[in-house]
This record gives sequence, C-alpha cells and structure tokens, in this order.
Amino acid sequence: MTQDKKNIPFYEFVGRFAEDKDKARHLRQDILWPSIKAGHTLVLDFTKVEDITQSFAHALLSELIRETRGEALDLIYFKNCNKTVKKIINIVVDYMTGD
Repeated sequence: MTQDKKNIPFYEFVGRFAEDKDKARHLRQDILWPSIKAGHTLVLDFTKVEDITQSFAHALLSELIRETRGEALDLIYFKNCNKTVKKIINIVVDYMTGD
C-alpha cells in the first residue's frame, strides 16, 4: 500500500456551507473510500468552508469509521477547519468512536 497524500479541497465540492447529505455520500463513496482502500492519506481541506451541518459530517464520516473500526481516522487529516467546522467534526467522530 502506498502512503501518498491526497488533498480533498472541500470548498470545490460544497461551497461555503457543507449541508447536502447527497454530496457527502458522493464524496464518501467516490473519493474517500477508494482512497482509503488504496492506503492513501487523505487531507480534507476545509479552506473557505464556513459551516458544516452535523448531518453532512455524519454522512461523510460515520460509515468510514464504523466499517474500519476507526482505523480510517489514522489516514484522515482535517486541515484549515474553523472553530465551527472543527466542533461539528469532533462531535461526529466522538460519537462514532464512543469517546
């Protein structure tokens, strides 16, 4: 497996407000899952994303965390998250990991 880093610029997919669960599902299924299965380190770059809903974060991350028993989190880095985005992501990650 390779440890190449793959940068995912979320603003290009969701704009300033990440709320669309269908887009989250698309990102998870078509970009995140294949990259994780290939062993890539993912850098989820939230530059210019001002807000994110909990349902978006859940649709994006929960299946990855559940299916890999949390190991996917070892390959995912969250970059340029403002306080609001960081809080929502932490809520979902903590919920899914039982923290």
